[in-house]
Amino acid sequence: MSTTQTRPVEAGTRIAGEPLLSVRGLVQEFETRGPGGVKGEVVHAVSDVSFDLMPGETLGIVGETGSGKSTLARAIIQVERPTAGSVVFQGREMVGLRRRELGRLRSDMQMVYQDPFGSLNPRWRVEEVVAEPLRGHTDLGAAARAARVRELLDFVGLEPGLYAKRRPTELSGGQAQRVAIARAIAVNPALIICDEAISSLDVLIQAQVLNLFEKLRTELGVACIFIAHDLATVKQISDRVAVMHLGQLAEIGAAERLYERPRHPYTRALLDSIPGLDPLTGIARRPVPLQGDPPSPLHPPSGCRFRTRCPLAHDRCAEEEPRLRELGDGQLVSCHTPL
Repeated sequence: MSTTQTRPVEAGTRIAGEPLLSVRGLVQEFETRGPGGVKGEVVHAVSDVSFDLMPGETLGIVGETGSGKSTLARAIIQVERPTAGSVVFQGREMVGLRRRELGRLRSDMQMVYQDPFGSLNPRWRVEEVVAEPLRGHTDLGAAARAARVRELLDFVGLEPGLYAKRRPTELSGGQAQRVAIARAIAVNPALIICDEAISSLDVLIQAQVLNLFEKLRTELGVACIFIAHDLATVKQISDRVAVMHLGQLAEIGAAERLYERPRHPYTRALLDSIPGLDPLTGIARRPVPLQGDPPSPLHPPSGCRFRTRCPLAHDRCAEEEPRLRELGDGQLVSCHTPL
């Protein structure tokens, strides 16, 4: 098994054909429990989310803390069974699959978490960590597995002779995340879901890991869902970007177009909150923080969930929930009065 068997995909390329992943009407709700285990209120974590992901495409998902990004990822991979909706991966419905069938399908859908140390067994050596999926999903012998592990470590930029015998506790955060990525790509998955995979790393290491994800896309053709709260980072790596607010998709579209011309007031507010330089004058642009606190997912506002902080809100926003719709330029926006 070689890490270069799948065909390369050029950055920004949309591949024709059937979606690799199709999510429709996904809902994830959690019941709170009061004293004595009495059922309490319902947390509306993900509400009616729908999107497609094409083979080889990278979809960035951004939003404030608590917007439902990580819950969406866990519902897609069925770590937590969704309350309602459909998740079709490689033409097969995942919702309702038995555990054994789901395990077989998950070999083609891997996840990289925010904290690599929490996802790596501290007692195992790096070579054992990376070899784990090879034992469960391939029939490779010991020698072939060892060769594959060396190949994977070299691919993610870790010298096998230096790192194969180490344990995760002997690694830096960036090195541990590279090991997690090596394990994720061990069986040539079609999709990797990255849940805040670089947010705990310092800026220099973030850049190195981002370059590695770019390498995965261009050399291996792996599709990726890249979840982060840093909009600048997501733009760098994504073909399309989806903006989440309080469990719903506010906007989704091609990365360059969405950043240059956001159509949802929430997207515009998030972009305004990023510090930067004016390209014409070189003067620093001060970030404009988004006003107000996000509503509680226990009691989301009626109608548009962003209306309590939106400068363009009007009566219709309180009465009618906007639906995600295309505006003719490829961008989809959930707003009654798009920008």
